[in-house]
Amino acid sequence: MASAEIRQLILHDIAHFGLRLTVGVIFIAHSLGKFQPGFAGFLESQGIPPEMQIPIALAELIPGILLIIGVLTRISASLLSIVMLGAIFLIKGAASLTGDRGVEIDLILLAACLIVIVVGPGKISLSYVARKIPRTLH
Repeated sequence: MASAEIRQLILHDIAHFGLRLTVGVIFIAHSLGKFQPGFAGFLESQGIPPEMQIPIALAELIPGILLIIGVLTRISASLLSIVMLGAIFLIKGAASLTGDRGVEIDLILLAACLIVIVVGPGKISLSYVARKIPRTLH
């Protein structure tokens, strides 16, 4: 391989890690607010039982952490995709792309999760380092 090809492959790995890191940090940051007592009232106003507060918060926090470290990334991204579909259709009602209740950011996060599902964890991940985790669980 030429050195240009090697550099290109390294940049792909870094870019993929950057995508996982960004999505993971966003979901962790969003999940922390969902542990606050006021979020249960918001859920109730949306017609969702307040008992769903902790499961929804954990459904963002745990996969976000797993995305960053690169373990069970496809499963984590799948869970986060479901969360984003819920945000788009249940919470925002897919009312508009931009503006009030716009779903543009949600769609970007959904697309990023779908990319992680397809590509997997990449070389900059704990799964790649351990190599003992079955490929189907990456």
